[in-house]
Amino acid sequence: MKTTEASRKPIKSLDDALARCQELGMRVSRQRRYILELLWEKKEHLSAREIYDLLNQQGKEIGHTSVYQNLDALSAGEIIECVERSDGRLYGNISDSHSHVNCLDTNQIIDLRIELPPELLQKIEVETGVKITDYRIDFFGYKNSAPAKGTEQ
Repeated sequence: MKTTEASRKPIKSLDDALARCQELGMRVSRQRRYILELLWEKKEHLSAREIYDLLNQQGKEIGHTSVYQNLDALSAGEIIECVERSDGRLYGNISDSHSHVNCLDTNQIIDLRIELPPELLQKIEVETGVKITDYRIDFFGYKNSAPAKGTEQ
């Protein structure tokens, strides 16, 4: 179902996401299109429940089961991103390699494209014996205020 070329080409727009669905032989149903449009419109990480609520608030009636099934299919096809968190999964529109800044006071996940210096990657390869082909970095911090000393968790 998945082609090598399709999985390499980054998805940079809603049109790219819809085209990837077709490349993978996925039907672009009304519900699937609604979910992709919402993720590209919001450009943030949303839970399945938030996606369900937002779509229904917009008058785009879609069932819970349909939301979950479509999110599973889209993330399995690497058309959207699925971030596993302790309180559940969040879905975002960027599916190619990128890093995240996790804001600890707002629970927001901010997408970030960062490139490590080749010398650092080479050093990691030498130390580990592993050829680095891809990487993602998770940063954690506070947007509004840092916790008082001694209260960090």
